[in-house]
Amino acid sequence: MTESAQRQHMVYAYAVLRPTPEAARAAAVLRGVADEQVGLVETGDLAAAVGPVPAEEFEEGALKAGLEELPRLEALARGHHGVVAGLAPLGAVLPLRLATVYRDEDRVRQVLQERRDQFLPLLERLAGHLEWGVKVYTDPTDPTDSLASDAAVSAGATGGEEALSPGRAYLAARRRRRRGAEEAWQTAARTAARIAEEAGGLAVGRVAHRPQRGELAQVAGGETARDGKSGGETAGGGKSGGGKPGGENIANDAYLVPADRAEEFRSRVLAAAEGQPGVRVEVTGPWAPYSFALPPEPESAARPEPV
Repeated sequence: MTESAQRQHMVYAYAVLRPTPEAARAAAVLRGVADEQVGLVETGDLAAAVGPVPAEEFEEGALKAGLEELPRLEALARGHHGVVAGLAPLGAVLPLRLATVYRDEDRVRQVLQERRDQFLPLLERLAGHLEWGVKVYTDPTDPTDSLASDAAVSAGATGGEEALSPGRAYLAARRRRRRGAEEAWQTAARTAARIAEEAGGLAVGRVAHRPQRGELAQVAGGETARDGKSGGETAGGGKSGGGKPGGENIANDAYLVPADRAEEFRSRVLAAAEGQPGVRVEVTGPWAPYSFALPPEPESAARPEPV
């Protein structure tokens, strides 16, 4: 890369892995977040999958602004995961944090050397293992429709029951809905605890992520933020798919599972959730072990090194 090109580009890093001919060939056919050619930067027994990206888009200010725009963030996440997923079949891969940017390839080599004693044991641990996600939700009926229906029934009560005024009927329906939501939460929490115990007998690691809220919690049937595709199965007492998604996310866990026990893990988790009314459980994967890689460096996200 010429000196002029170095001033125009920074280096986006996707993952850490072993430097093998197979890894080099796999990286060579991948395109990154800026549609750039991906390659390996090697030093000794470690390598990083990287690509040159425009400095004007990935310097600190522009990158921070871009990460605050949902379309830009989604596109960046898809491109990042696409590279990681393309390398994952090779064996142990340590995905780096989204938007890990360095000023040049020499700095990438320096980081690999400085963190060698952290990277190598992790690569050894993750060899032959995959990440699976397990999410537990409450699965209530639509609160607006149910509330209106309950209010209508209460307001028009017959057969010896005293009819309530519309206002009192509405409040009574709200109380019933609140009790139902509380019961659904308790059932989902018990299901989550049972699943954690069942999954713990097969997995070698677990990370409890923060439960999702808002729009993120409304995506059913797979983690579309990772690759735009559904990679999951759903179980529980409520309907799975085809309807309007909803409910509160009670548990959002990641498990590190031996590859040869993946099917057993999935079937046992789903079985633990069967027949639980008001609960929906999603099992997604397999994924590269995002949740079990090292924490990011302070410089690695919205604060890339200066060009």
